[in-house]
Amino acid sequence: MKKLILISLIFNMFFLKNIASANYDKIFFDFKIASITGETINLSDYKNKVILVVNTASYCGFTNQYSDLQKLWDKYKSKGLIVLGVPSNSFNQEKKSNSDVKNFCEVNFDINFPMMSITNVKGEDAHDIYKWARENYGKSAIPKWNFYKILINKNGKIEETYSSLTKPMSNKIIKKIEEIL
Repeated sequence: MKKLILISLIFNMFFLKNIASANYDKIFFDFKIASITGETINLSDYKNKVILVVNTASYCGFTNQYSDLQKLWDKYKSKGLIVLGVPSNSFNQEKKSNSDVKNFCEVNFDINFPMMSITNVKGEDAHDIYKWARENYGKSAIPKWNFYKILINKNGKIEETYSSLTKPMSNKIIKKIEEIL
C-alpha cells in the first residue's frame, strides 16, 4: 500500500503540472501571514526580493531538508533571497504548537530564516497565499506533500514550483534563484 501511495505521489508531482492563466489581480507582496512567534508579517516588506516558500513539517521523511534550506538562506540572503518556512499539519506530520516547532527547528537545524505559524496549505482552509498560488499557477502550486517549494520572483509572481523530492540546494533551484536574483 505504501508503495502504491509513493508511486501515485511521484506521478502527481511530475506529470500533473497544470499552469493556470495568471491574471495576478494580487501579487505575493499583497498578503500578510503570522510569524511563528505570532507577529503579523506584511509580505510587502519583502518587495524586490526573491522568495522561496516551503511548507515544512517536523515528522516528515524530508525534514532533513531544513539543513539545505538554512544553507540556501546563508548563501543567498545577502543577495536578496528570503527563505520562508511555513510549518503545516496539512499532511498530519507537524507538531501541535508553534513553540514546539520553533524549538525543534532551532535545536536540531539551527534555523534562523523566517518561520511562519502552523498554517494550512491545501484545501478550503488553506492560507490565502496558497489559494492565490493555485488560482494563478494552477495545480502545480498546490503542495502535494511537505517540503513543497514555490519560488516567487521580485515582481511577486510565481516563477516556478518544485516537488518535495527536489532538494533545496539542487542545481535546478540554485540556477533559477541565481537567474532571477
